[in-house]
Amino acid sequence: MTGKLHLLLVLLGLCRVYSQSLEDIPSSPVMKKPGELLSLSCKGSGFTFSSYNMAWIRQPEGRTLEWIGIIWNDASGTVYTKSVEGRIEVTRDNSNSMVYLKLSGLRAEDSAVYYCAREAQWCEWRICTKTPQRI
Repeated sequence: MTGKLHLLLVLLGLCRVYSQSLEDIPSSPVMKKPGELLSLSCKGSGFTFSSYNMAWIRQPEGRTLEWIGIIWNDASGTVYTKSVEGRIEVTRDNSNSMVYLKLSGLRAEDSAVYYCAREAQWCEWRICTKTPQRI
């Protein structure tokens, strides 16, 4: 290996149902070196953004999806997976329907396709309810 970390960041919204969508920025592959900072952003539309928890998920090549972090609908808290603890920060801007990911100290194992996703429930006043699914 040439000492470069290859991060494939083809970002896709996992929530494209009933005119709801997530617009990921950027959508082209990004190359980073070990130790560098990764910054991603994602814009939600077609749903009440501030009523939903938002998550970041990644998929290393040839492996299954890995949930890495979530932020509560009101930005009052976050939960991160152990593999990225201390290196990750997930924030959101409800007024602009945006969620952000910052991952510092990049490692080879961070090479993956990264996704943002809306949790399949809505929250109001800290009470969350599963979103009914129409058939």
